[in-house]
Amino acid sequence: MDSKNLTHADANRLVVEARTPLPTRHGTFEVYVFRYADAPEKEHVAIVSGEVRGKHEVPIRVHSECLTSEVLGSLKCDCREQLEFALDTIAAEGGVVLYLRQEGRGIGLINKVKAYALQARGVDTVDANRQLGLPDDTRTYDSAAAMLDYLGVLSVRVMTNNPEKVEALRALGVDVRARVPVLIKPNPHSLKYLETKRVRMNHTLPPMLGTV
Repeated sequence: MDSKNLTHADANRLVVEARTPLPTRHGTFEVYVFRYADAPEKEHVAIVSGEVRGKHEVPIRVHSECLTSEVLGSLKCDCREQLEFALDTIAAEGGVVLYLRQEGRGIGLINKVKAYALQARGVDTVDANRQLGLPDDTRTYDSAAAMLDYLGVLSVRVMTNNPEKVEALRALGVDVRARVPVLIKPNPHSLKYLETKRVRMNHTLPPMLGTV
């Protein structure tokens, strides 16, 4: 990543609060906790495997928090599986997972659960947000770009099915060399959600109908 090309992602607005090696069932990682000036109440995490400073085409995932899936084991989405895929990948190849505190595509946990209640009545994830008067997606990636800059990553391969995330990172000066698909087999509860992401949110996914 070329710091000269950064727009909003200013590493000087990033504060490193803590750092430690952390053994996990995926491998041992170096974990950094950051605060970013735009939202100082949020504690973002960089999970690093191997030497990434000065490296090109580093595998990364920019992952937004999903308490319902990652902590409670919800089957309504594939967030936990995508996070685990990314952790396994960087454990094997080296790389970075950037864990951003942007629950529910940025709408927060309360609104996310309200949206789930609407989905339980048959509304899809996009229309649920709209019925609550919320945007489809409010996430930003300034903090992610700043963390990559701090870590000295020069260019990346992004693990995502969302082309808009790739373009958002590029707009912040991140040198994205490739997009790596993260294809998780749907379950009966996540099928409609994933199909909505494919059809209405332009995620690069295969058709989901008839796969469970």
